Amino acid sequence: MTKYLLVLPKYLIMSRKIGFWLLWLGFISYAFIFAPPDQPDTLELITNLSTGKITGINPLVIALFNLMGILPMIYACMTLIDGRGQKIPAWLFTSASFAVGAFALLPYLGLRESNPKFPGQKNLFIKILDARLTGIILTIGVVILVAYGVSQGDWSDFVQQWQTSRFIHVMSLDFLTLCLVFPALLPDDMARRHVQNNSLFWVATLIPLFGALLYLCLRPSLPETIVDGGKDIGEKLAPTA
Repeated sequence: MTKYLLVLPKYLIMSRKIGFWLLWLGFISYAFIFAPPDQPDTLELITNLSTGKITGINPLVIALFNLMGILPMIYACMTLIDGRGQKIPAWLFTSASFAVGAFALLPYLGLRESNPKFPGQKNLFIKILDARLTGIILTIGVVILVAYGVSQGDWSDFVQQWQTSRFIHVMSLDFLTLCLVFPALLPDDMARRHVQNNSLFWVATLIPLFGALLYLCLRPSLPETIVDGGKDIGEKLAPTA
């Protein structure tokens, strides 16, 4: 299945890249032209959310804001591994995504090339991102935040803020965008790990957010390419799923 997904006609690959750029341009245009206006207290709200001064803030907003901190970490577990074989600096786009979310990650998806191999060996940072434990920790964090927001949040107030506040409005759309474009990184990541599991692919693709988390929790370890004198001589293969 994974090999099949990787063999895409050039026109489809180019169409996908163009699609990400059009989505990025459309998102920027909407955010600055068509979204609701900024509110006078937006900066204060962001400051309070960032510093933990959450008294009086709708739990749905608190949960969403913190989820927007976890989502870039979910992507980092994919992009910083994918970036090892890219000409563009994946770390730059990934780092920026912690501040601006999809505004940074969509250009990366539009620029990256297919990269089904992981050259070289894993450093400590890559090992942490590659670990199933990292996926489990991220999943626990997301479950806690979603449960808190859904059970304690004021939905009518959130809808009202979504209709009147650019910050809440755009952050919500940013969240949805990041949840939906995650599958773009799946085929290459599965190929690197020699995974040919139809069910895992479709679960990660069709279930926003939680499908991605399940994938991070279940994917096998990344095999390393052994390099000798600058030449690849094979791989230390991890168990496949």
